[in-house]
Amino acid sequence: MTSPVTSADARRLRAATWAVFGVFTAAGFGMATWASRIPAVRDGLGFSEGQMGLLLLTASIGSICALPLSGMITSRLGAARTVLFFALLSSVGFAVACFGVETGDAGWVRLGLFGVGIGVGVWDAAMNLEGAVVEQHLGHAIMPRFHAAFSLGTVAGAGVGALAAWAHVPLTPHLMTVQVVDAVAVLLCVRAFLPARAAGPETSVAGAQDAAADPATAVEPSHGHSVKDTLATWREPRTLLIGLVVMAAALTEGAANDWVGLATVDGFETGDGIGALALAVFLVAMTLTRLAGTALIDRYGRVAVLRGSGVAAIVGVGVFALVPSLPLALVGVALWGAGAGMGFPMGMSAASDDPQRAALRVAVVSTIGYSAFFVGPALIGFLAELTGYRLALLVLALPVAVGLLVAGAARPLPRPQAV
Repeated sequence: MTSPVTSADARRLRAATWAVFGVFTAAGFGMATWASRIPAVRDGLGFSEGQMGLLLLTASIGSICALPLSGMITSRLGAARTVLFFALLSSVGFAVACFGVETGDAGWVRLGLFGVGIGVGVWDAAMNLEGAVVEQHLGHAIMPRFHAAFSLGTVAGAGVGALAAWAHVPLTPHLMTVQVVDAVAVLLCVRAFLPARAAGPETSVAGAQDAAADPATAVEPSHGHSVKDTLATWREPRTLLIGLVVMAAALTEGAANDWVGLATVDGFETGDGIGALALAVFLVAMTLTRLAGTALIDRYGRVAVLRGSGVAAIVGVGVFALVPSLPLALVGVALWGAGAGMGFPMGMSAASDDPQRAALRVAVVSTIGYSAFFVGPALIGFLAELTGYRLALLVLALPVAVGLLVAGAARPLPRPQAV
């Protein structure tokens, strides 16, 4: 027999929901702030385009190195402490990078960005895990809205960054102010994360349900997951298939972020403003889909929404790449954005279905997804040298088709009946 939900439980769950919204928004705001000031970084170092590409790759390397261990880290520290510690690490990394820009020393910038990559990567995995916990307690889909909060954070960060650049605010004061605000916001938010208790063999049913509030720590008493557990998770067929679903979504999103503006400008021989408009259409469509997606999941289920998203992404990319009309191409971009919006959050939810293994599975799925997000768009850039940007983007249909084929792996696991 399950325990009744009290008003105190409802308040705690409501606070935790807003706390997760907060950390997702803070993550998006901080990253977009840095991205908005990349021209100032380039000017401060005097780097060429190629040198900047290699410099920014440093953060990606940091994330890819850290993500496979994020599940083990989160299982030992808990989601709240993990988010806080690695958010602070990313802030320190940004401070070191700013010092490097101010002194003209690219070595310090690389070191700082490597730390940023580690911090942001583990922070992201842990906040997705906490989001899945909240979703499970609510009993209905909400993860897409958390990711929409991240998207809204990026829009706000980019907007503030554009104003700061227009007003000639120096890089370091701007970035450090935002990092302080982000750190304070995260510190306040994680205090409202759902509490965790170790689920030992003598734990009662009610106690076990309370421990499930944070599956990152719902393991053996006073022990986290081991390296052996981490490696074993990489051999789970369902987890790897969910990783392929997330990989397809990450590729479609990352490729749009990097190339849709340039592909529009070059492919239709138009101005930079129209290229920026195309990217805005993609981001707005993706954000609106994430906001509306929870109702779709509750009504049709994960698998149907994933398959519908995949079809929309393939049709959208095809229209953008092949039609000669710019207005129709923008319609394709909107479909592309709608199709790209749901795969990542639903993959995080699917990886978290079993609270006992959620931290490790989220780490695996995040690693696969973010590796594709970071590396895939660069490979498309090489292909574009042979085919042009628009036609090169057609290659996205292949991973999305794979995601369609394996979407059934995201079907929710059966839950044991409480007694």
